[in-house]
Amino acid sequence: MSYEKVVKAQKRLKIGAKQVQKAIKHGEALEVVIATDAERHVTDKIVDVAENHQIPVIEVDSMKELGQASGIDVNAATVAITK
Repeated sequence: MSYEKVVKAQKRLKIGAKQVQKAIKHGEALEVVIATDAERHVTDKIVDVAENHQIPVIEVDSMKELGQASGIDVNAATVAITK
């Protein structure tokens, strides 16, 4: 379900922890998608920032699949779907 959402929003994605944090802080993020197999020290910061800005966080199983759904050839720990 969430991978499909990411695929549909490929043109409106911010990919990677730094880009996702910026999108949240600048009010651009509508939703954040986190891979549960990503390192917690990376994703915990994103979850905290998203919760502080009342942005919904969706979890998916695989960094590899999240990267593929995002249209990139590498794994992705997190992506933001933007406005």
